[in-house]
Amino acid sequence: MAYNYTYKKSRFRPRKPVRTFRDLEVYQKALEGAVVVAKYILPILKDVDYLLRDDMVKCSLDIPRYIAEAHSNRFESKVLAFPLLDKAMTGCNKMVVYLEQIRDIYSDKVERVMIEELIRKYVYNRRKIFNLYKAWKRFLERDKA
Repeated sequence: MAYNYTYKKSRFRPRKPVRTFRDLEVYQKALEGAVVVAKYILPILKDVDYLLRDDMVKCSLDIPRYIAEAHSNRFESKVLAFPLLDKAMTGCNKMVVYLEQIRDIYSDKVERVMIEELIRKYVYNRRKIFNLYKAWKRFLERDKA
């Protein structure tokens, strides 16, 4: 008797367990974005007079910090973790606004492709932070039950 097995390819891949905040993909992507802003965009903005330069750099550096703090507070006080994730999502939205302003105002000074890619990364990371928010919410509700 011959068996004909057909296997469907699945997009599911088991993830590495999260032991610290450094294992979170959202933290890694946020840190990556902050590095790109500091290394490539900040030097360009020093030559021009972009009024929100310091705010943008602070915002890009704050996003990974909020994620790390939220991860730590998740175990002690879950009520404190969610506002920090909200701040991280807000930071991603602010970075998109800053980057779009830079792209449109200083189009002759910055690489449009690099800015567009960074905008896509911040939008993607914001969505992933929201998914993390929902997952932590489910764990909280499951623990209460």
